[in-house]
Amino acid sequence: MRKGDYLILVAVQPEGHYEEGEMQLWAISGGSPLIPLSEFSDPATMKKYGVKPDPETLDIANTAAKQKEVMVVMKIYWGDPREKLCEAIDSIPLSCMVVGNRGLGTLKRAIMGSVSNYVVNNGSCPVTVVKHH
Repeated sequence: MRKGDYLILVAVQPEGHYEEGEMQLWAISGGSPLIPLSEFSDPATMKKYGVKPDPETLDIANTAAKQKEVMVVMKIYWGDPREKLCEAIDSIPLSCMVVGNRGLGTLKRAIMGSVSNYVVNNGSCPVTVVKHH
């Protein structure tokens, strides 16, 4: 990352786990608006979006924002992670994506499917997979 770049954190929530009218609208209209780091660091704001803040992720985002002088924002989608991550690549648009890997065994991955594998094969930008260890 270079000074002035944007780091966009994309979260995908399960479909149907929203109660407020705003979230229903965002779920069908391409996700939430871009949420600045200062707002998604606030637990009350994240509760509004139905997301539990992860302290480790917030620490990494705050460190990147300060050290690298980048703008950190978050966008939340609701639905199938495979489809929504590919949608994010095109709709935001993203120049690259880094996704995690849960480390499922071969059998579980065959039954459940791999989100990271799907995004690597169907995403329209370079995708890096960080393996779970």
